[in-house]
Amino acid sequence: MTLEQANQHLQAWLSADLALATGKEYRIGERTLRRTDAAEVKERIAYWSRQVSQLTGRSRTRRVIPID
Repeated sequence: MTLEQANQHLQAWLSADLALATGKEYRIGERTLRRTDAAEVKERIAYWSRQVSQLTGRSRTRRVIPID
């Protein structure tokens, strides 16, 4: 997967989110997304955001070790 491909996927899901926020349907390929699909759209945005971050070297994952 390239950074360009990950960005394209992320932009598609962000467009879907915007369309659903305004009460419209949105198509990605053969799928038609509706407001009831909003949770899946949010999950996909999070997934593709992580992919873009990893490919650009800006991972948000941090490890915390508690100290007593």
